[in-house]
Amino acid sequence: LAFLSAGHTPNRGEYGENVDRAVKFLLKSVQANGYINIPEGSGHGPMYGHGFATLFLAEVYGMTNQPEIREKLDRAVKLIINSQNKEGGWRYHPIKNDADVSVTVCQIMALRAARNSGMHVPKETVEACIKYVQNCQNTDGGFKYQLIQGSESQFPRSAAGLVALYNSGVYEGKNIEKSLEYLRRFRPGMNNNLRLYEQHYFYGHYYAVQGMWLTGGKDWLEWYPAIQQELMKFQQANGCWEDQFSPQYGTAMACIILQMPNCYLPIFQR
Repeated sequence: LAFLSAGHTPNRGEYGENVDRAVKFLLKSVQANGYINIPEGSGHGPMYGHGFATLFLAEVYGMTNQPEIREKLDRAVKLIINSQNKEGGWRYHPIKNDADVSVTVCQIMALRAARNSGMHVPKETVEACIKYVQNCQNTDGGFKYQLIQGSESQFPRSAAGLVALYNSGVYEGKNIEKSLEYLRRFRPGMNNNLRLYEQHYFYGHYYAVQGMWLTGGKDWLEWYPAIQQELMKFQQANGCWEDQFSPQYGTAMACIILQMPNCYLPIFQR
C-alpha cells in the first residue's frame, strides 16, 4: 500500500517489481474458501491480515484490471461478507461469533475498495456494518472496542471509526460531527498525551489522516502539516520509522500518511 500510495503499480514505476511480487505472493496465499491467511505473519487476529490483503488486491485490481486477480479477490470478498456476525461486525477469525470495532473497520475498508473496483457487496452487508460502528460510538464522540464492553474511547480506534463511517457512505450527521469533535483534541502538536511510541500510534494516524482528508477544509489544512512535521522529526538516519512491532510496519505506515495528498489510491479519493 505504501508503494501504491507513491504511484508504483505492478511492473510500473521504480518499485513496480516489488508491488508485482507482493501481488503474486498474496494470490498464492488465497485459500479455496477465499481466506488470505499467512500463519507466520498473523498469529494474532488473522482477519486483520485478510482485510488489508483484500484491500491491497482490490486497489491493484481497480488500477490494472488484471484478470488473474479478480477471481481470487471475489473469493476473499465473499469470505468477509459470509463471516459478518449478527451484530454487523467482525472479529479475529472468519466465524460469526463476537466482533470488535477495529477488525470491523478493516473489513469495511476492504469491502469499500472491492466495491470501488466493481465487485458486488450486498446492501444489507453495508447497512449492518454501519449500524455496528454507530452503536460502538460513545457519547463523547469516540468509539468503544466492543458492544459488550463499556470501554472508554481511545484515539486510534476512534480515528478508524470515523473512516469506517465515511467509507460506508455516511458523510454527515451527528455521528460524524461528534467523531470530529473528539478527534480534534489529538491533532499532532497539541497538548495531548499521545506520544510517538504509544501503542497503535501509526495505526491511529493512518486512519486519522484519511478521516481529515475526507473531511477536508480547515480540519485537513490544520491536521496534515502537523502530522507531517511530527513524522519528519522522528524519521531515523537510515530513513525508517521505529515502531514497537517493527520498523517495516512503522515505515510503511509513515509513508502512506505522508503521501496522502497524492491521492493515488482509489480508497483515498474524495
